[in-house]
Amino acid sequence: MALPVDDELLFNVARIIGGEDAIKIVKILRDKGEATDDEISQATEMRLNDARKALFKLYNHSIVIYNRIRDPNTGWFIFRWELQPDHIEAYIRSLKMRILGKLESRLNYEQSHSFYSCGTPNCRRLTFEEAMETIFRCPICGSILKYAGNTEMKERLSERIKELIIELDRL
Repeated sequence: MALPVDDELLFNVARIIGGEDAIKIVKILRDKGEATDDEISQATEMRLNDARKALFKLYNHSIVIYNRIRDPNTGWFIFRWELQPDHIEAYIRSLKMRILGKLESRLNYEQSHSFYSCGTPNCRRLTFEEAMETIFRCPICGSILKYAGNTEMKERLSERIKELIIELDRL
């Protein structure tokens, strides 16, 4: 099932990939259909190198494609860029897959360790092994470390993993 690619989704993906410069470029290509990097640079009032950088970021994620032709007068290559909004779904899917992998790794870490903390907000929690090395004293403030359960964290991670799996099944 293909995602409907509205302007908001298109601009959000462009922002993630290349920031505000990428959004300007996507707007130009959406309106014109296709344009050279020179035309894009002039229309967005960006330096040519900045426009090219943003274009290649978008290209690396298959959001834009180009057609390369040789200028018969100069012999230089001219790149004509075109938007590929139908590839947004694949980009979003790959992002979600990466996030899912990170969440699963984090859940595995949380499940395989016991944690200790002094309870001070600026101090970090330590694994059992790290707590043993410091003789159950906080390395930052020197307070005694106490067992810090992570059941809530594991539940939140499990819930988010389930949600992501459902979202991925819908794509």
